[in-house]
Amino acid sequence: MIDTLPSARTLRFALGLLGASLAAPLLAADEQTVTVAGYGGNLQDALISTLWKPAADKAGLTLRTESHDGQPSVRLQVQSGKPSWDAIHIGANDCAALSEQGLFEPLDYSVIDASGVPSRARGKDWIATNSYSVVMGWRTDKFKEGPKNWQEFWDTEKFPGRRALSVAPDEMLEVALLADGVPKEQLYPLDIKRGLASLEKIKDSVAVWWTSGAQSSQLIKDGEVDLIAIWSSRVDSVVKDKAPVAYTYDDGLLGYGCMAILKGARHVAAAQKLIANTVSADIQARIPTMMGYYGPTNNLAFEKGNFSADILNQSNMSPANRARQTMMDPRWWGQHMTDVQEDYKALIAQ
Repeated sequence: MIDTLPSARTLRFALGLLGASLAAPLLAADEQTVTVAGYGGNLQDALISTLWKPAADKAGLTLRTESHDGQPSVRLQVQSGKPSWDAIHIGANDCAALSEQGLFEPLDYSVIDASGVPSRARGKDWIATNSYSVVMGWRTDKFKEGPKNWQEFWDTEKFPGRRALSVAPDEMLEVALLADGVPKEQLYPLDIKRGLASLEKIKDSVAVWWTSGAQSSQLIKDGEVDLIAIWSSRVDSVVKDKAPVAYTYDDGLLGYGCMAILKGARHVAAAQKLIANTVSADIQARIPTMMGYYGPTNNLAFEKGNFSADILNQSNMSPANRARQTMMDPRWWGQHMTDVQEDYKALIAQ
């Protein structure tokens, strides 16, 4: 009689095949999940609905999101050796600084088409995904007409009153140099000594050095200051609340939010696809209508959408508004932030 019972070895082999077949879909599903960490809040909600979710859907990916609190938490993730985030969204100056520290995976530009993204808005391992502007805001009940450039903003005789600037040196050093007469096409590399000297000239008229976007908008809304260097998205909300406030893109600064893939991330290939779709012209074209006074970084986005005159007027990156502003250079700040911070803090504290 032939023994038809399977041997223990055969059983182990069969069970192994069964386990592998059951695990395969789980592994495949895991490979299709990408976790992105950002600053949270309303901005992250807007990024999810405007960019990340459509980008993930287009690539057939499942999107998970978490929040971080800046460079220190990113460093901790990478230093752990097993980061729980695949990609981050953070300020481009931070991206450039973290890149200098070797904390990112290289971006695959054979997957990511960056042809519409300015070279100053991307690096070997990071790329800008949305833009913001630093602009001049003023109280219309104080001034019939506001300043048209930073030199006029610095002119305390023509525009007497209390001013507010940011406690952070990036953006403010550029503003100070423009106020001192540096042509925008010659702004970089920044002359640190000249910029600090320019800030010294106006320091007595700076009533507040603001520490957050929420504080900056409240200052100008409540009339605690008469003029302010402020993010356009923040001052626009004040204007919409019918406060006697106005602003201009003239002589503004263009800054960026960026995305990068953490060194040692589990899902690098999937994150490359997510970023590729995020910066594509089709998905970037959603920003002008869905994210108000932020703008796309892919200039081709304006060729994809049929935008009204009102939308083009409000978008900081529409061709007309882009031409009025100066593009920041994150790489310079990534290399020189520590050269500026202590002297800037000392100037404020004096």
